Amino acid sequence: MRPARPCGRSNRPYCWRLVGGGTGQRRAARGPLKESIDGCLGVDLHIYSEMFCHLRPVRRLCLGKIFPYWFLYSRALSGAEAVNALRPFYFAVHPDFFGQHPREREVNENSLKRLSAYLENLQKPGFKSLKPTQLMFYVRERDQNSSDGQEHFSTSGFRAVRFTLHTRDLLSTVLYILNSCSLSTEHVQNLNNNVHSQPLKEAKGMSDRPIKWDKSYYSFTGFKDPDEDLEQVWRTETTLTSWLDNNGESAVKKLKNSLPLRKELDRLKDELSRQLQLSDIRWQRSWGIAHRCSQLHSLGRLAQQNLETLKNAKGCTVIFTDRSGVSAVGHVMLGTMDVHHHWTKLFERLPSYSDLQRRLMLLEDQISCLLGGIQVVYIEELQPVLTLEEYYSLLDVFYNRLLKSRVPFHPRSLHGLQMILNSDRYAPILHELGHFNIPILCDPANLQWFILTRAQQAREKMKRKEELKVIENELMQASTKKFSLEKFYKEPSVSSIQMVDCCKRLLEQSLPYLQGMHLCVSHFYSVMQDGDLCIPWNWKNGETIK
Repeated sequence: MRPARPCGRSNRPYCWRLVGGGTGQRRAARGPLKESIDGCLGVDLHIYSEMFCHLRPVRRLCLGKIFPYWFLYSRALSGAEAVNALRPFYFAVHPDFFGQHPREREVNENSLKRLSAYLENLQKPGFKSLKPTQLMFYVRERDQNSSDGQEHFSTSGFRAVRFTLHTRDLLSTVLYILNSCSLSTEHVQNLNNNVHSQPLKEAKGMSDRPIKWDKSYYSFTGFKDPDEDLEQVWRTETTLTSWLDNNGESAVKKLKNSLPLRKELDRLKDELSRQLQLSDIRWQRSWGIAHRCSQLHSLGRLAQQNLETLKNAKGCTVIFTDRSGVSAVGHVMLGTMDVHHHWTKLFERLPSYSDLQRRLMLLEDQISCLLGGIQVVYIEELQPVLTLEEYYSLLDVFYNRLLKSRVPFHPRSLHGLQMILNSDRYAPILHELGHFNIPILCDPANLQWFILTRAQQAREKMKRKEELKVIENELMQASTKKFSLEKFYKEPSVSSIQMVDCCKRLLEQSLPYLQGMHLCVSHFYSVMQDGDLCIPWNWKNGETIK
């Protein structure tokens, strides 16, 4: 038998194959064992299997000691299985459950987009390594009183969870996410029919003895050392200037490419607003310019076919959103997944909504009289999207409870204050913006005490809100002028206090990259598909060592 020599098919050092010997030996070295190991955590273990192919009994013994038992007998998760395994996580962080908390909802929406991109890249053939990705989620608290062994989530609270993804396959990514959020991982083993009965609790992220290559390996091959990337992420926070240096050119290019579409969007919007005599056309979500143009083209084709019917929306605001109907404040909502037939039926029914709107306004006035003149309002940015029928039903339930209790309020004693109604809380709160957040099922007697004892505090908060709004507008105008911004705006989840702080610090900087750009203040750094720059309101300027 001739001596072993380096394997020409591998670009890794110390990877040898046996020259000579039977084909059975080589087949054994490349057989099911290698496939099962490779499939689990994406680690190329033919290095070990082929090194010991001439010692077959010893090879099994060595690998059994090096890797946990479940590791050797598991396979890779498919994309569909990964989604199924992450269902408890999605249920705990889904933005739809944060309707009363717009900031947390916005954070979870952005983080889910980044997580989706990370999982998609993991499934691309031939990927080598991914840049460590920092994520933050607001996770709904679990119900500690559940006795059936399943995950139950309450609406009473949530907690912030931060973690950095640096995994290299779907299985370890799924386990790492679930463990980071303190969610059960027992169900993951049911997705793999070949896994040993030993629970996957042993697999909390990585194996007991993970493979760690010597630094010379990365120097020799030119591959990236994932530990160095991860350490860099941990030690250094992204700064505004460094992020603009790295992403400014890309944003300029995307913005330049989107300019023709932006002009087309403005033209279509003005044309339809004039043709249908609309007050405004808006979008509930941050769809791209091309997507918005497509929606306006669709509405334009419907206008050509049924112009008289669509004129029923005269004076209204049209909003493209997830479902069709009339919103709580009277806006015409067009569901982007609905066909023209559904839109046409909605426009035909618009005149019939006038009577319901009048009754709704009367109901708000009656509630206001019972509560000492406090104004009942619906704030789109802070409340879930409700149809006119849903909001009327909410008001009606609350009004009937007030009538039965007959809690006395001095007439007009609460004039000038505001309140909003919701259905997912059991205790009233005073919002930082000065309005009362009142659940429809709260006890009327407790409600009276709560409002009366906090009325003065609410007036002070409302006054402060108005002052901050004036300061915010002045600072935004100053920032737009200083940096020659084409557009400067913020996401609804960013408060006036946060925006004021952001603008004050921006005005102290010299940022030439911002000239002519569209700048959005958000909670994360990102470059939108049409070239808008998004920066967090609490951006850093300088390295921060942990």
